[in-house]
Amino acid sequence: MGKISNTQYFRFNLDNEVSVKDILDAVYVAMEEKGYNPVNQIVGYIMSGDPTYITSHKGARSLIMKVERDELVEELLKEYIKNRS
Repeated sequence: MGKISNTQYFRFNLDNEVSVKDILDAVYVAMEEKGYNPVNQIVGYIMSGDPTYITSHKGARSLIMKVERDELVEELLKEYIKNRS
């Protein structure tokens, strides 16, 4: 056991970060489960920044707030362009 005066170090594994795509998928499912229109609600959140557009069901609101809104738009646009061709 180390001395109490020694500095304690904590390491966090940042490799377990969730991708923007995974966050959008999880939020979409949570919104559907609660009976909301996920597209309308996510657009409302992106446009206004108001987190109350997103349900707290399954931690969806906390999850989506971990990502900047411009990152959400970027991910959505990338997926649209990828699936368009």
